[in-house]
Amino acid sequence: MSTLNQTSGRRKMRNRSKVRVASAGRPRLSIYRSSKYIYAQIIDDTAGKTVAQIGSKAVKTGTKTDSAAAVGKAVAEAAIAAGVKQVVFDRGQYKYHGRVKALADAAREAGLDF
Repeated sequence: MSTLNQTSGRRKMRNRSKVRVASAGRPRLSIYRSSKYIYAQIIDDTAGKTVAQIGSKAVKTGTKTDSAAAVGKAVAEAAIAAGVKQVVFDRGQYKYHGRVKALADAAREAGLDF
């Protein structure tokens, strides 16, 4: 029987491999979700550099979902200011639901193209 940590690690690597195949030179929008905060960063894997990053600690709003949407909007604005308009969404081990979906939708509305 596998533990939760092993299962989530396998899920993360499976999703990451799909992202690498789909990326084709595009930077990726990688997220990390803790129980209280959510963080997003745009990573250029070819150059090995982080283009933009923001967390919900910097953007104080009402609920956790509202904070995730604010993070999505802020990271999209920072990426566009850095000259990045097209990214690949790397949700890691998280389901595309709730805060993850709110972040992605807000980033799309702010001008990022997934």
